[in-house]
Amino acid sequence: MACCGQYEVSGESVTHREWRPQIYRRCTDVLWLVIFCLFWGGMMFIAGYAVTVGSAERLIFGYDSFGNICGKKNSPIKGASLSGQDMSSRKHVFFLNTCNVEIKNHKINSLSICVSGCPQEQLNGLEELKHFAQYNGSYLCVYSLNISDYTEPSKAAHLCPKLPIPPSQSFPLFNRCVPRSPACYSHFLTVLINVVKESDFFQRIIGGIMANKEYIIGLCFFAVVLSFIMVAVFRFIATLLVHIFIALVIFGLLFVSGVLWWLYYDNMNDPNIVLETEKENTKALLGFAITATIISVILIILTLVMWKRIGLTIQLFRITSNLFSNVPLLLFQPVWTFIILTLFWIYWVAVLLSLGTAGNAYVTADNLVEYRPLSGIRYMWWYHVIGLIWTSEFLVACQQMTIAGAVVCCYFNRDKNNPPGYPILSSVSKLFNYHLGTVVKGSFIITLVRIPRIVLLYIHSILKGKESTCARCLAKCCACCLCCLEKWLRFLNQNAYVATAINGTNFCTSAKEAFFLIVNNAMNVTAINCFGDFLLFLGKVFVVCFTIFGGLVAFNYNRDLNVWVIPLIMVSFFAYLMAHCFLSVFEMVVDVLFMCYAVDLATNDGSAEKPYFMDKELMKFVGKSNQELKRISGSNKSNLDNNRNTELLPMQGTNTA
Repeated sequence: MACCGQYEVSGESVTHREWRPQIYRRCTDVLWLVIFCLFWGGMMFIAGYAVTVGSAERLIFGYDSFGNICGKKNSPIKGASLSGQDMSSRKHVFFLNTCNVEIKNHKINSLSICVSGCPQEQLNGLEELKHFAQYNGSYLCVYSLNISDYTEPSKAAHLCPKLPIPPSQSFPLFNRCVPRSPACYSHFLTVLINVVKESDFFQRIIGGIMANKEYIIGLCFFAVVLSFIMVAVFRFIATLLVHIFIALVIFGLLFVSGVLWWLYYDNMNDPNIVLETEKENTKALLGFAITATIISVILIILTLVMWKRIGLTIQLFRITSNLFSNVPLLLFQPVWTFIILTLFWIYWVAVLLSLGTAGNAYVTADNLVEYRPLSGIRYMWWYHVIGLIWTSEFLVACQQMTIAGAVVCCYFNRDKNNPPGYPILSSVSKLFNYHLGTVVKGSFIITLVRIPRIVLLYIHSILKGKESTCARCLAKCCACCLCCLEKWLRFLNQNAYVATAINGTNFCTSAKEAFFLIVNNAMNVTAINCFGDFLLFLGKVFVVCFTIFGGLVAFNYNRDLNVWVIPLIMVSFFAYLMAHCFLSVFEMVVDVLFMCYAVDLATNDGSAEKPYFMDKELMKFVGKSNQELKRISGSNKSNLDNNRNTELLPMQGTNTA
């Protein structure tokens, strides 16, 4: 913290609150920053405890049913005769009943052993099993069985894998032998994620994902390219491009809807479609066609209703484009945030794995080894989960504060021909020196709302199928109310961060001032923001729809007996995520610009004594006359040196702090 309790620019005392952009700056919400540091002290304690008592290597390297960790020399466990073996050359975990693995009472029903290599080809008999052990040095039966006894059915029945043994390969991260056949792989993966279903449909979905993984990767890359194209279009947008873009989106939606209906008609009249999988794909096409048609009609109606706002939005995006010309690195703020979040999530998962393996070894009646968790670990899990939510929200809020600070720095600059240098670095510096506590407090409020949602979902999952209809309805109503409250608080937090970036006030004061500022300018700000967000939403729809269209074309020409509905939904979700990641920067810049505009309009009148900070484009955007534009242009040029540090008068109706 640079100057707790002191002002950044001016040292004069202030007796009442004023909107003074870029004039005063002091440390805000310091107590909340101290609380956050203490909380992270607890996180560090849990991490150290997890590393000390946990055994993450059991999950990373894998272990067998007798307490041996694969790939290392083990110490013997009292009472377990097959423990304490040297597994330095056996680095892979192999399940004896790979294709029929199930979880009962949180335990896998199949024996597991450490092997030196996974079988690359299918083994159909005991002779092939013995031959594989002799020539590959990989023994697939329990350690107590000699290789000479592999061919004796009475001994091999309980100590060797169930025949036939499917071909498998080692999982890249956790060294498990994973079957390569789609049927066994789908069942194996289903068990690993603890979503075992007595349903062949779920297994066909996993098989479809594996069969079409190359198409899924290609479509995800296609979605990223489309997102970059949309960013470039909005960056260089003009009147003609706006109208062309709207026309492309509308006709593109109509075209996609037509293609979907044509594919549905073609499949319905295809006499070769007789299998259940193909009929499910036809039903999915009907659902996609109906959904696309409904979306097309709704978007056309909304476009016609909001047509008069297009001219205002054109001016808005021109101003935003000028800002991105001066600060192009703003577009990459989600990338930095994503990288930092990814590193934090990796750390969080590593600690979670260590906590999950913190337990003592117990020997069962079958001479097998089980690990039981220590007491108190469950409370650490919840503390760790709260840390995940709070820290993730904190990092996202830091991104919002950084973008807001950079935009505020550029907007409240008198010399529009000489933009401030390094506004992002300046914004980051102010964030770390003055406003980390404000960001901590705002993220904690979001965490307080998300925790009850998680607890409610956890209780609902435990009582699923046991609760009454009234309880189920009440739980859904509570979840819906909490979701709406979270969205409203996120909107308020974002505007509070903008007010803090403008005036350097604490979170509560900034939230109050931002709220009243938006209410007082509801007619102008809300209408323009709605259409700006609507146009950005059309950009997201454009990316998602054309990604889906590419997926439909790719999957339609690859008519394997697999369900491709779920892969297509996965690709659609990824496409929307990428489009939202980049276009959300535009959306926030628009919101910050209008907050700056509202402060500027409320504290200035355009005279020589109180000139506007806004440029000519924004003056035209709010409907000022050409004569006033010329007068302000002349006054700004003559009074540029005198007005660099002009302090704004108090906003009418502002309460004292």
